[in-house]
Amino acid sequence: MQYTIRGIPSRLDAALRERARRAGQSLNETALQALIEGAGLTGERKKRRDLSDLVGTWQADEEFDAAIVAQDQIDEDLWK
Repeated sequence: MQYTIRGIPSRLDAALRERARRAGQSLNETALQALIEGAGLTGERKKRRDLSDLVGTWQADEEFDAAIVAQDQIDEDLWK
C-alpha cells in the first residue's frame, strides 16, 4: 500500500528525520514505524510515566489550602 501524506508540520518532519538519522534508517522506515507505534499495533504497551514516586510526599501547607478555598468562591456578578 502506498500513501501520500500532505501538510506535515515542520516540527514533525524534523523529529522524524532526526529519529531516522539516529536509527540509521530511511525516512520511510522511520515514518512507518512511528505510524505503527502511534496506531498501537506493536503488540507491546509503551510504558507511561506513573506518579508512584510522588506517593506519600504531600506536605500540608496552610497557604495552599487558603488559595484553594479562595478558588471555590463563586463570583455572583460573573453568573448573572
